[in-house]
Amino acid sequence: MSATPVLALRDLGKRYGERVAVDGVDLVVERGEIVGLLGPNGAGKTTTISMACGVITPDRGTVHIAGHDLATDPYAAKRAIGLVPQDLALYEELTARQNLRFFGELFGFTGARLAARIDAVLAIAGLADRANEPARAFSGGMKRRLNLAIALVHEPTLLVLDEPTVGVDPQSRRHIFDAIRALRDAGLTVLYTSHYMEEVEELCDRVAIMDGGKVVASGTLRELATAHGADGLEVELAGEAAVLALAIEAALALGGTQVGERLHFDARTAWAPVFGALEATGATVAYVGSRRADLETMFLALTGKALRD
Repeated sequence: MSATPVLALRDLGKRYGERVAVDGVDLVVERGEIVGLLGPNGAGKTTTISMACGVITPDRGTVHIAGHDLATDPYAAKRAIGLVPQDLALYEELTARQNLRFFGELFGFTGARLAARIDAVLAIAGLADRANEPARAFSGGMKRRLNLAIALVHEPTLLVLDEPTVGVDPQSRRHIFDAIRALRDAGLTVLYTSHYMEEVEELCDRVAIMDGGKVVASGTLRELATAHGADGLEVELAGEAAVLALAIEAALALGGTQVGERLHFDARTAWAPVFGALEATGATVAYVGSRRADLETMFLALTGKALRD
């Protein structure tokens, strides 16, 4: 790991009246890695990202970006960020090239240097052949790719992607994924938020899960699975409604969780007492299967909520 992280959030906090939106978040992102930030609605993700990018001022804590303190050296810190917001940030009446020229000039790029950057990011976004068309003529996926190019035109050190594939067609999503990986391999650091678990599993080197304004777990998928017992069994029961209610109550008392119509138990569970308790209620075990340590399972175990609730 590098001596100076690209992003370092320390004891970050934000309150709105009586409501605590973010409560002491610590998050470090090293150079050349993709870190996914997950959490149910209201967990504090958006507020955390807004504070990390200087959009919202924290009540406490510090933000360092590429070694620059956001509070005392805001220009240098913000200069190091490329932000792809959830809502499109571009001018529809301008062409792709004109959009990139405008945003590049905001960061002080001019002349040959700016022209080279525009060509480079158009290629990354797969828009070189559409560079002189107005953005209003683009599909939703093309606009998302143009937003990615805009975030990259000033050569940031940290790329922040907030739900970058909302409403995107499969081809554009795949192009965005490939571009992010290539950028990471070239040394760019990426902070990625998404409501799509499979995206985070596919892209991210590490994951931080927020709930209640705090980071409740972080690490690689394997580290999270080991720490939080995501491997195990899933069980489906059959029987009268009253009997099933008793069986579910018994399962929850023994450490199980209910996910849809099935019960989940982690690998540390002693199976004999579980099945004995379930059968004692009169319920029939209709299905037993192994449960892979996927991100959704770990998320539910840590937050007890579906991501889109």
